[in-house]
Amino acid sequence: MNSSYLKWLLLAILSLTWGSSFILIKQCLLVFSPYQVGALRMCIAGLALAFFGIKNLKHIPRKLFPWVILASCLGNFIPMFLFPLAQQQVNSSLAGILDSLVPIFILLFGFLFFGTKSSLKQVSGAVIGFLGAAILMGDDGGGGTSNLFYSLLIVLATAFYGINGLIVGNFLSGIPSFKLSSSVFTIWLGPSLIILGLSGFFSEFHGTQEQWVGLGYVSILGLVGTALAMALFYKLIQSTSPIFASTVTYLMPLVAMGWGFLDGEKFSLMHALGCFLILLGIYLIQGKPEVSTEMKEQCTSL
Repeated sequence: MNSSYLKWLLLAILSLTWGSSFILIKQCLLVFSPYQVGALRMCIAGLALAFFGIKNLKHIPRKLFPWVILASCLGNFIPMFLFPLAQQQVNSSLAGILDSLVPIFILLFGFLFFGTKSSLKQVSGAVIGFLGAAILMGDDGGGGTSNLFYSLLIVLATAFYGINGLIVGNFLSGIPSFKLSSSVFTIWLGPSLIILGLSGFFSEFHGTQEQWVGLGYVSILGLVGTALAMALFYKLIQSTSPIFASTVTYLMPLVAMGWGFLDGEKFSLMHALGCFLILLGIYLIQGKPEVSTEMKEQCTSL
């Protein structure tokens, strides 16, 4: 397939997959605790990829291994727990909209840590995007005040996603996407199993119908929304740029809001305004960031 068509196909698949993950997390939380949801998601993805990951770990250059650990911790491991924790109080539509802050954090952290030069237009976009997020975090969709702490957990996860995207795009682009993703989930399989055990899952799972249904939702999250989606995301970053790959966040909120509407979630005019401002901010910051050669060499040598 022509590369120009392939990147748009990958973008569409990721938008549908990740946009649906928020409603799946919501359904999982009806049965399991947030820590169980996050750990199960990582375990299922890790078990599915461990056979390949163990082999592929040997092909990762030692000098890049710290970058793989850092990127996977921030972009895979920690967010898997932050989203279920946040969605105890934040509905799936709002979670999907706030997740679209990723490109803005890529711009911010690219400037702070990677020597990326930003234009006035891009800075304005970042400010507008954060203003939209502030509006969303101040309204629960029904005229009341949302829980700021739980909304900030999602913002923190998107910040981690932003750093992950920059690391993968700038320092791990030479590692094939499947080798990278399979290695990542293999690395975090052990810690995820430990957390799953400490969460009480094995003593609490009695095989009820509700638990099997919940396990089915988590399996979809782990296999499709995590293992497969991250492999496609790494491929998209490596073949385009972190900023282009993060434009998946244009469509994710629409998918998340669609599922939320079908599930009876409230969506206020303030939510619409916040979503519009975030997407406007993302539009203004679009453009492939250039990392200074000196900064890149310094980071690679660490």
